[in-house]
Amino acid sequence: MPPQKSLPLYVQIEELLIRDIAAGRYLDGERLPPERDLATSLSTTVTTLRKALVLLEKKRLLKRVQGSGNYIQTQSDVESVYAFFRVELLQGGGLPTARLLSVSRADKPSDLPAFGISDHGYRIRRLRSLSGVPCVLEEIWLDGSYVADLSEADLPDSLYLYYRETLGLWITRAEDRLSVAPCPDWAPDEFAPKTGAALAYAERISWAQDGVRAEVSRNWIDTDRARYVARIK
Repeated sequence: MPPQKSLPLYVQIEELLIRDIAAGRYLDGERLPPERDLATSLSTTVTTLRKALVLLEKKRLLKRVQGSGNYIQTQSDVESVYAFFRVELLQGGGLPTARLLSVSRADKPSDLPAFGISDHGYRIRRLRSLSGVPCVLEEIWLDGSYVADLSEADLPDSLYLYYRETLGLWITRAEDRLSVAPCPDWAPDEFAPKTGAALAYAERISWAQDGVRAEVSRNWIDTDRARYVARIK
């Protein structure tokens, strides 16, 4: 598989901090460590960190006080690239990344919930990691009516960004159905559970801006490393 397009580093840092704030790793009103110390802990430069902090300030998640420091301001509804990704490390947060395993066009399986208008779909299999820790096997089925050909090289870490920017498809809501399912036989070696092991399983139905079911995904979660989290406010 070709390497997937990654978000700019300062956006990755912004997204990591958003998820850490949502997970309660930073509390409302808490002062962040000095910028130089925080940049070192994130393995980045102060310049790159400051770009991320500017984005957080624009989203009112951060209050920057001259001569004092940067203070967290929690918000209930924050725009985030990974807003729909509900899996976190056991200690909370973690930056999501994805390694593409395969992309293929195929007839929709009969055991999937009904979605879209085409008889076929694009099956995208990925290994999702959180801050470098492999945690989730992901199988996404996108309805075939949205794109004539789906190129592996075009897919970034965030599929929803690709949907919006390339296909004009906006995922506006989703429904998750949780259960237990065996680890599939296509899991790569980096994924710790063995084929057939019982895993937490999330099946998601996603709706487009026109109210049509556009996508169905299957997610197998390694609960020794991560957990599904849904916060209600």
